Amino acid sequence: MRHGISQRKLSRKSGHRKALFRNMSASLIKHEQIMTTVAKAKELRPYVEKLITLAKRGGLSNRRLAMSKLQDETQLKKLFDVLADRYADREGGYTRIIKAGYRGSDAAPMAIIEFVDRDVDAKGQDSGPVAEEVEFEDA
Repeated sequence: MRHGISQRKLSRKSGHRKALFRNMSASLIKHEQIMTTVAKAKELRPYVEKLITLAKRGGLSNRRLAMSKLQDETQLKKLFDVLADRYADREGGYTRIIKAGYRGSDAAPMAIIEFVDRDVDAKGQDSGPVAEEVEFEDA
């Protein structure tokens, strides 16, 4: 019997699964729309929506809780400054999942997960610090 088992394992150990959701949530906050498998999108939705709820509440303790889940300072700033203001008067339902056919290589069902009132210009933008070009001298 599978009573009380709530999340999918996604064929990963717990540490790998945690890292997966950290990276995917940071990418979703950064680009406001990502493409992934349906199962991963369905598991990512509550993870991200809880982060937005923390950001809406504000405060130092909630910022630290969100940082422990997100581990990305730049996306944390965007979460608390931009997304918290955008969804201030919305009572949940910050993301949507749109099914997007099947992947060609292994026929996995694909989906697009995005924020409901997303900024279209955020897709593909680097909101993080720009890496400086380093010139090497021949020694």
